Amino acid sequence: MADFDLIVRNAKIVTAERQTEGDIAVKGGQVVEIGPDIKGKGTREIDAGGKFVLPGGVDSHCHIEQKSGFGIMCADDFYSGTVSAAFGGTTTVIPFAAQHRGMSLRQVVKDYHEAATPKAVIDYAFHLIVTDPTEQVLGQELPALIRDGYTSFKIYMTYDAMKVSDYQILDILALARRDGALVMVHAENHDMIQWLAHHLIEQGHGAPKFHAIAHARVAEAEATNRAISLARLVDAPLLLVHMSEIEAIETLRQAQKKGLKIFGETCPQYIALTADDMDKPGVEGAMWCCSPPPRDSEAQEAVWAALKDGTFQTFSSDHAPYQFNEKGKIPKGDKTTFKEMANGVPGLEIRLPILFSEGVQKGRITLQQFVALTSANHAKLYGLYPKKGTIAVGSDADFAIWDADKDVTVRWADLHDNVGYSPYEGRQLKGWPITVVSRGRVVVEDGKLNAERGSGQFLPCASPDSAKPQGQTAPELQAMSRFGLKPLF
Repeated sequence: MADFDLIVRNAKIVTAERQTEGDIAVKGGQVVEIGPDIKGKGTREIDAGGKFVLPGGVDSHCHIEQKSGFGIMCADDFYSGTVSAAFGGTTTVIPFAAQHRGMSLRQVVKDYHEAATPKAVIDYAFHLIVTDPTEQVLGQELPALIRDGYTSFKIYMTYDAMKVSDYQILDILALARRDGALVMVHAENHDMIQWLAHHLIEQGHGAPKFHAIAHARVAEAEATNRAISLARLVDAPLLLVHMSEIEAIETLRQAQKKGLKIFGETCPQYIALTADDMDKPGVEGAMWCCSPPPRDSEAQEAVWAALKDGTFQTFSSDHAPYQFNEKGKIPKGDKTTFKEMANGVPGLEIRLPILFSEGVQKGRITLQQFVALTSANHAKLYGLYPKKGTIAVGSDADFAIWDADKDVTVRWADLHDNVGYSPYEGRQLKGWPITVVSRGRVVVEDGKLNAERGSGQFLPCASPDSAKPQGQTAPELQAMSRFGLKPLF
């Protein structure tokens, strides 16, 4: 009789803290022993052959089976999305349960569970997208959902159908501060974008390349500063998603240096693409359109610097998959303007390989930083650590064996999403996950999927340390007590 369900032998085991050599023993879906020459037998044994074994990726920013603000459905459902993630070395996803105006958040969560439960092949949690913070939502639904394990939510400062006002942002931040949730924000100045877009289109400039002009750098910089100021007023931690722009990054860096609890995230498109990719004939450039848009090589260097120096805590995909047709990217065919195009690019499967190839292999970041940026920090920020995000006794057995010498030419035909194209087509990468284990199950091996639909499990998230306030609101709020006013929190 075997002592363990699985043993991975002869591994270079890398976590965010250290690298060791040895074996990993798994039983009941968890890591039960790590060390050199583990005694006993496994029902299944894999010889890693001295290759790196890294924690399974945690992708905390991806859109799966979600309708956009325009009502356009993502190309990936919870089956194709999680399969694609698994082939890219990701073993946990945290997509969004997206509220649209007039919807009950509780019903939204129920609907997303009904979509995910029969399809997901890896584990998943949910963020909430809040677009309609009514008294019912703020007073009853959000507090109850936080207690039930939905401890993070995203808000938008732009998009007509999604954006909330500064007043509403303060309401949401105050609630999150009180109840132990982390707020994520899409920071772009809505009116700047709308004004620029109006004048561009009015003058006949509706091609995809003008998307990068309408979504001006200063729009991201201004909204980033404003979001941080709002969080500072009420002493609420905040995470700025998909950061792309030099001034915004520096604003984040300076806020962190002041001791503010502000976190930052970036994505593959901001290290691997530029605005020039949208400059294609007709509407073809829509395949590279996302918000904020990719910038230029100077901005890429600023993103790399922030990944290296710890200004960014997470590297997520912001997987927003839309097919290049009238049901996806271009709802009006070749007459679609950049303002009407579905925003977003696919990235679930390519996220880890791009950062490994461009970051680790080229000496921009260390292996430990790679693990932190793609796995450990996600789990810590969103209340899943150490169940996820590391290789340790007691943690879920989520890890991937990487062939660091494997040369790969990116081709959509070799990927597993349902998008129909890759914005990284033809890119040469070095290093790829070749065996992927999720909760002790070998889900990807030899280029084949070994997981059944619905085998992924839902993960309630704990209230994370990242959401704890520092106890220092703005001086004006502190002064209110001197006038006998009731505390706001």
